Amino acid sequence: MATHPDDPSAQIADITQILRQHDISPTKQRVEIAQMLLSRKQHLSAEQVLEEVNKRGAKVSKATIYNTLGLFARKGLIKELVVDPSKVFYDSNVSDHYHFYNVDTGELMDIEMTELNVSRLPSLPPGTRAEGVDVIIKIRNN
Repeated sequence: MATHPDDPSAQIADITQILRQHDISPTKQRVEIAQMLLSRKQHLSAEQVLEEVNKRGAKVSKATIYNTLGLFARKGLIKELVVDPSKVFYDSNVSDHYHFYNVDTGELMDIEMTELNVSRLPSLPPGTRAEGVDVIIKIRNN
């Protein structure tokens, strides 16, 4: 019998498979965090992830959130975006794209690759290769 896409057990099975594909052991807390994070494209701080996961009834510590987000970022499941030294976002959209960061509201918004032209990178230091280009355009409200 096929499971319905809204069936929580189907979602957990899908998330578990995604975690395993990224070489991440699917603990209960990791599944809870991934289920919330990957439900849609979004940019969340660790504090927002903690609040959202615990709102859903899970009891996950702040340390577990930070450790799990770090693991997910290292394994390529999400992107870690450092907007400034005190503000880090975790992006569930791992496709190539850029960002606007509204310093007044704290909101991070996607910019499609086709909307910004980065035509040339500088020469890289010997023995290195480019892993990616992060562009964050800081904006303010009028």
